[in-house]
Amino acid sequence: MSASGTDDLITIGVFARASGLTPSALRFYADSGLLAPAYTDPTTGYRYYSADQRERASAIRRLREIDVPLDAVTRILSADADTAAHLLDAHVRLLRERADTAAVVAQLLKTVLTAGESGPLVALPGGLFADAVDQVLPAADTDGPFPILTGILVEVGDGAVVLTSTDRYRLSTRSLAAPASGAAWAAVVPGRELAALTEWLRAHREIVLRRAPDGVVVAADGDERLCGTLDDAFPDYRAMLADLPAPSTRVIVSRDALLAATEDASDARVHCEIAVDAVKVLAGESERRLDADVSGPAIAMSFASGTLRAALTTAVGPDVMLDISRPDMPLVIRSATDGDLTTLAMPVAP
Repeated sequence: MSASGTDDLITIGVFARASGLTPSALRFYADSGLLAPAYTDPTTGYRYYSADQRERASAIRRLREIDVPLDAVTRILSADADTAAHLLDAHVRLLRERADTAAVVAQLLKTVLTAGESGPLVALPGGLFADAVDQVLPAADTDGPFPILTGILVEVGDGAVVLTSTDRYRLSTRSLAAPASGAAWAAVVPGRELAALTEWLRAHREIVLRRAPDGVVVAADGDERLCGTLDDAFPDYRAMLADLPAPSTRVIVSRDALLAATEDASDARVHCEIAVDAVKVLAGESERRLDADVSGPAIAMSFASGTLRAALTTAVGPDVMLDISRPDMPLVIRSATDGDLTTLAMPVAP
């Protein structure tokens, strides 16, 4: 064996071809704790895998091909045969329900198209769209000097609907898979108008979004609602995300535990100290230590309590993944199992 211990191991590229996964997928599964490399070179960062990991990688690929969520993949692979079979049966039932939903969406689109409606269309579940509005809205401004920041940017195209909001201290963006008919479009809708629609949205199984000359039309079951739009230029959030330095420290921690630890922030400031295997949270007079999966060097950051709590409250799933580059750069918050919702929280001076 060589000094690096890689003689019996294979590179990530070779392992990717052997397992049918892409190198980027393998990196994501490693970051999520689902399939860690057998060895990572501490100098180069190169990842190596063993031959006996191929079966697990292939199982992950097959499960993901039928859209099994990552947290369910973990449960299936760690369960006994009977439990795994039960979990798979439950997922297949969910797929059948989604197929029924797809049939409803197709019928909605055919109805709208037959009626001669103009403009590009996109159909998606009403409850899902309402959830996305609730998740990104806390990052929008409420009464600041820039009206455009009180809106939610709605982008339709490339098989997805993306909702984004920011008040310059926070940024939240959520992507929803949804096939569209017609050209891509984007509009900034006042956040208060979308918030006022969430109850109505949840009352309808499927909705259709359409860009109209005077706003954005939301239609369902023969009923239509028109939302106005804001005309100023929305911040280029994609450039903002692209300009973030690569994370040096990554933390996976319980969302509920971290949220509970911030409750006592009487001075409206939360200080987080990340160590080897834990996050220490100082809020007001309280100090709590939370078990966490930490990779990278120890680091400390401080946040306005409201900024951090709003980002955590809307996070998806039981665990959150925190990516940190520097104490003075935005904290990137994602679900540990779902990358569709991303939130940035700006730190403050300690």
